[in-house]
Amino acid sequence: MKKALITGITGQDGSYLADLLLEKGYEVHGIIRRASTFNTSRIDHLYADPHINGVRMFLHYGDLSDSVNLVKLIYDLKPDEIYHLAAQSHVRVSFDIPEYTADVTGVGTIRILEAIREAGIRSRFYQASSSEMFGKVQEVPQVETTPFWPRSPYGVAKVFSYWATVNYRESYGLCASNGILFNHESPRRGETFVTRKISRAVAAIKHDLQHELFLGNLDAKRDWGYAPEYVEGMWRILQHDEGDDFVLATNETHTIREFLDIAFGRVDLDWKEFVKHDERYERPAEVELLIGNAAKAKRVLDWEPKVRFKELVEIMVDADMALFAKPMAQKHLGQMP
Repeated sequence: MKKALITGITGQDGSYLADLLLEKGYEVHGIIRRASTFNTSRIDHLYADPHINGVRMFLHYGDLSDSVNLVKLIYDLKPDEIYHLAAQSHVRVSFDIPEYTADVTGVGTIRILEAIREAGIRSRFYQASSSEMFGKVQEVPQVETTPFWPRSPYGVAKVFSYWATVNYRESYGLCASNGILFNHESPRRGETFVTRKISRAVAAIKHDLQHELFLGNLDAKRDWGYAPEYVEGMWRILQHDEGDDFVLATNETHTIREFLDIAFGRVDLDWKEFVKHDERYERPAEVELLIGNAAKAKRVLDWEPKVRFKELVEIMVDADMALFAKPMAQKHLGQMP
């Protein structure tokens, strides 16, 4: 039985990855941060039948700022594969807390790589790199060799993590890989991210629980894919015998306006009647265009996305419509200011 360790297991990607690895027969370990409220909602379903999953999934308290804990945990577990997904991952928020973002999203990666080296194990390591590293794009579409020009503290921290992974691969012979993932969404996406913010607002407006939606730049273009497919790509990257770097993307780009068109149209509403601009959601430096070419992943890993943009948006809206049809969700939103 293979053993995997996931940082960020309670997030969108971590939860889908845990689903996938358990289906493949892995023993799964996840690192979670101590919090005063329950923060495991995305993985609670994995404990529903302990005879199937519970005995093979274990959670450990830890933090990317605590290198001693990371060394001890990795030495004790000796995982075959480590998926490093945890980060301060909100781009706009990274402008407000740049030092914290740099420490967790950037230096946190070094702490895990050092923990692997110090523990003297040969775990395969996956670093969750980001299309935000391309920032002010230098070529279209972006591929593995496209130069980076990050436009946010988050993007800068991810560039640091990317090169740290390459450096440890070249310096110490670690089987360490970067997955440069373009935007990938799902019904498990955090509610502060623009795609989920939109799909959630559509459902709330349709149920007469919300009347306005405030957004920033509607003209930014992104390459959006479906998160469950992208975590399969992560797994395929670590099945490759050597450490390497791969872009995972759809090779399509769409604006937020297009996302609004499909999302509101799904429930027969016109988004222009509800969406208002709020400059607070504008970034100090915007990333205007992202579109990735995953030809290398197709050639080497036999990976390619199947869910396209329109279907992705409809999946998210349908999920939030079903959520807000439940009385408890309506009551919760009705109590919010």
